[in-house]
Amino acid sequence: MRRSAILLVATAMALAWPATGLAQSDTQQVRANSLAGAFLAARVAENESDFSNAIKFYTRALAFDPRNESLKQNLMVALISSGEFDRALIYATDLKEVAEVERFSRVALAVDAIRKAEFDDAKFLLKLTLESDLDRLITSLMSAWVEYGAGDSAAAVARAAALEGPAWFEVFSAYHTALIAESSGDYDAATKAYERIVTNPATATAAPETFLRAIESYAGHLASGGESKAALEMIDEVEKIHLGRLDMAELRRRLEAGETIAPLVGNAIQGASEVLLNVGTALNRGGGEDFVRLYLRMALALRPENVPALMQLAALAEQTGKAEEAVAFYEQVPDTAPQKELAELQLGLNLADLERYDEAISHLEAVLESSPDDRRAFLALGSVHSSRMDYRAAANVYDRAVEAIGEPDRADWNIFYQRGIAYERLKEWEKAEPNFFKALQLYPDQPQVLNYLGYSWVDMNRNLEQGLELIRKAVELRPSDGYIVDSLGWAYYRLGRYDEAAKELERAVGLMPDDPILNDHLGDAYWRVGRRLEARFQWNHARDLDPEPDLLAEVLKKLSDGLPPVADQAKAGTDEQVEVAMAGGIADTQTDASPLAGDDHVVQPGQSLWSIAADRLGRGSRYEEIIELNPELGGSPDAIFPGQKLRLPSN
Repeated sequence: MRRSAILLVATAMALAWPATGLAQSDTQQVRANSLAGAFLAARVAENESDFSNAIKFYTRALAFDPRNESLKQNLMVALISSGEFDRALIYATDLKEVAEVERFSRVALAVDAIRKAEFDDAKFLLKLTLESDLDRLITSLMSAWVEYGAGDSAAAVARAAALEGPAWFEVFSAYHTALIAESSGDYDAATKAYERIVTNPATATAAPETFLRAIESYAGHLASGGESKAALEMIDEVEKIHLGRLDMAELRRRLEAGETIAPLVGNAIQGASEVLLNVGTALNRGGGEDFVRLYLRMALALRPENVPALMQLAALAEQTGKAEEAVAFYEQVPDTAPQKELAELQLGLNLADLERYDEAISHLEAVLESSPDDRRAFLALGSVHSSRMDYRAAANVYDRAVEAIGEPDRADWNIFYQRGIAYERLKEWEKAEPNFFKALQLYPDQPQVLNYLGYSWVDMNRNLEQGLELIRKAVELRPSDGYIVDSLGWAYYRLGRYDEAAKELERAVGLMPDDPILNDHLGDAYWRVGRRLEARFQWNHARDLDPEPDLLAEVLKKLSDGLPPVADQAKAGTDEQVEVAMAGGIADTQTDASPLAGDDHVVQPGQSLWSIAADRLGRGSRYEEIIELNPELGGSPDAIFPGQKLRLPSN
C-alpha cells in the first residue's frame, strides 16, 4: 500500500470514530465527518455483524451522497439482516431496476407483496435480469407458490416439478412440489413427489436440513391418509442416522397418541417462507453467513412464527460470537414449539458465554426442575460449571445425571465422558477412568473419548502403547480434527519421539492454524529436533494469537530462553530402566538399591508429575506435594523434563 493510501485510510478512520471508539449504544450519537469516514466505519461494523452501527454509519454516509446506489444497497442489506425489513423496502424500491442488486431488492419487494397477498405484483417482481443458479431456485419456487396463491394450483405444481438445474435442485423441487400438491388436496401427487425424495439417497446429502424437513412433512402427510404405521416406520429409519431430532421425537409422540398432524405449510405465504428457510439452512455450512442471515430474515418477514428460522438465526448468532443476539432469538421461540426445550438450554449456555454464570445456572436448574431427567439439561448445566472451572460442581451435576437416567443407553455416552473429564480435572483419576470406559462401552470407537483416555494414559506414563493406539484410532476416525491430531503429536512429544511429534503437529497446525496451543506445541517439537528458527516463529505466532495468560507467560519465557536441554538418557538410569519407563512399568522394576529410590527421583521420558506421584507415592493427587518441595518448578506441573532430579516427600 502506498504511503498516501495509508494516510487516507488512517484519516478516514480517525474521522469515523470519536476518541472513545465506535458507537456501541443505540442512543449514542453517530459522528462521522466525511463520506469516507462514515463508509469505512459502516464497513467495519458490518464485518463484525454489528448491524445497528452499520445502519447508522451507512445512513450518515448517504447524507453526504444521497444518490449513491452502492450505499443504498449496503444499507438495504444491513436493514434486512438486522430485522428492520420494512425500512429496507424504501431502498429496495429505489434499487429494483438495478440489475446487479435485483437478487435482493426485487426478492425483498416480492416478499412484501406476497405477505399482502398481492400475487400479481409478486409474480412480476420475481422476474430478474441476472440470475445465478441459486437465484433461479429461489425465484422459481417462490413463483410456484405465487401461482398457488393466485388460485392456479395446477400451474404451481407444474412449475415446481419442472424445475431443472444442478443435481442439488432435486430435493427442493420435489419437496415444494409435494407441499403445493398437498395444499391443493391432491394426495396422490404429493405422495409421488415425496417418494422422489426418499428413493434418491443423494437428496439427503445435498441439503440435509431440507431433507429432514421433507421427511417430517411426509410423515404427517402419510398419517393424514391413514398410514400412521408407515409414517412411524419412516421415522424409525431416519432416527437411526439422525439421533435426537426434537421435531422427529415430537412427531413420533403425536403419531403414537393418534393426534391430527397439521401440514408444515398451509398457504402460499407460508410456502414462500419455507423456500427462504430451506435455502438459508442449506447455505449455512460456513462462509455463507451473510446470505443465510438475509434469507432467514426474509423468511421471518413472511412468517414471524417460523420457529426453524428463529433457531437457525440463533445458531448463526452463536457462530459469529453474538451471544446477546442469540439469547434474543431463543426467547422468541414459543412455549408450544418442540424446539422450546432446546432453545432454553441454548439460552442458558449463551448466558454463560456472556459470563453471566449465576443467571445461566439458575436458568438451567429451572429447566431441570421442569424436566428432571433431561440429559441435555444436565450436560448444559455441567458445561457451565466447567466453563468457570468449578469441576467439583460439574462432577456433582453429572453424578445427578447418572442417577436420574437409570439404565444408560448409547445416547448417554456423553454424560459419562463429561463426568470423566470433570474428575480428571479434579485429579481424581480413580474416578475418571471408569467413566471413560463406560462411555466407550456405550459408544465404542467414539473419537473424543478415545482421544481423551489415550492421551491421559500417555500423560500419566500408563498403558503407553494402548494409549497411543487409542489416539491413533481417534485420528483415523477424525483425520480433520486438529485437536485430536495435536493430541497424537503431543503424545509423541511427551514420549521423547520428537521427529514423529513434529510431523503430526505440523498436520494439526495445518488443520487449525489460528490456535495458540497447537502453534506452541509445534514450536516445542521444532526446538527439540533442532529447527530453532522455525520454533521461534511458531512461538511468536502463538504469542500473537491471544493465548490465555498462563500460556502467554510460558511462550514469552521460551522466546527469551528457549527450552531446557534434554538430559542424556544414561543419566536417568540403565538402558533397561529407560526401556521399562517407555513401556510404562518403571515402578514395577525399582528396588531399594535403585538410583531412583529414596527421596529423589530422576524424571524419565514421558513421565508427568501425576504419574510420578502415582508410581512413587501411591496416589497421583500427591503431585502437589512434589511441587511444594521443588520451588524451581515455579508452581507448574508442566515444568519438568527428562533427566531432571526432583525431591520427593516421604511416604
